[in-house]
Amino acid sequence: MNEREVVNILMVDDQPGKLLSYEAILGQLGQNLIKAHSAREALDILLKNEIAVVLMDVSMPELDGFELADMIRQHPRFQETAIIFISAVHLSDVDRMNAYQRGAVDYISVPVVPELLRAKVSVFADLHRKTRQMEMLNRELRTLSARLIVTQDEERRRIARDLHDSAGQVVAALSMNNGLILAEVEKLKPGTAQAVRQNIELVQQLSREIRTISHLLHPPLLDEVGLLPAIKSFAEGFAQRSSIRVTVELEPGIGRLAPHMEISIFRIVQECLTNIYRHSGSETAIIKIGTSQDNLLTVQVRDEGKGMPAEIRHSASPTKGHGMGLSGMRERVRELGGKLEVQSNGKGTTIIAALPLAAFVQVGA
Repeated sequence: MNEREVVNILMVDDQPGKLLSYEAILGQLGQNLIKAHSAREALDILLKNEIAVVLMDVSMPELDGFELADMIRQHPRFQETAIIFISAVHLSDVDRMNAYQRGAVDYISVPVVPELLRAKVSVFADLHRKTRQMEMLNRELRTLSARLIVTQDEERRRIARDLHDSAGQVVAALSMNNGLILAEVEKLKPGTAQAVRQNIELVQQLSREIRTISHLLHPPLLDEVGLLPAIKSFAEGFAQRSSIRVTVELEPGIGRLAPHMEISIFRIVQECLTNIYRHSGSETAIIKIGTSQDNLLTVQVRDEGKGMPAEIRHSASPTKGHGMGLSGMRERVRELGGKLEVQSNGKGTTIIAALPLAAFVQVGA
């Protein structure tokens, strides 16, 4: 929706003459004017169309304007729809208060000043248009963010494969050559022999680091045997590197999930453990993965550290510290149709991802 696109304005009154006068006044706005002669007809139109502004009379048979406004506000689609009341009879402060309590944005008395009515309706029509534009931009941004995450995962997979296949093979060949040299090391000068032994140790260290980096970029177990064994293996390696005691509780029988769900869950757990190591000061971490009665897969990571500041927990955008990782986790969970909850106090932090399971179970798993 751009600034030139028209929006729908619904005019509700049981008197055709008034509807014609509103149509004449608002016609200059160039918007799509829809007429309803009763509250029932107005509700039917609202359910079938996207309405920017509802202009309605207070006094109508069957359902009056206040009752209609109550029914409109009860529907989740119309929580933000602008409602403007017009009345020639109900003009007291109590009437106005009743209107505003029902979510009205304005209350106009008769006789109507055409210029004033046009200006007010125009403002709320523009606000509706800009709100829709912002929603479209946010949807596009989320789509781009999701694509970026997928691209990042694919690039990590490629780099991990290249490290294993190319750099790993070179290091292996170098190690074999060093083994041949080691067989002749006693014939070399003492200083040269020591240098050869150091080279062998350096190559072994390099091999371990390449393997670690490759596994962190994309764990091969994730492709070979699935999510749960990969998480268990990663947690064991993380515990050795960080000296944080990691407990893993995995519900048996979950089976294989769709590849993009498995990598997303793995990255969430990986990011949680990284944040625990960098920020929490906790000596322990607990990972729980299981299913709920409403067919949700729940991923829970808990620590016993100093907690996460509220401004970071509730921030909608990345901030310094955990912010970027938390934002990435939220985006991954949102892309999978789930919800991410962060619970934190001075005794620790728990991050819970609840994901719909049925749509992501891999066929034949």
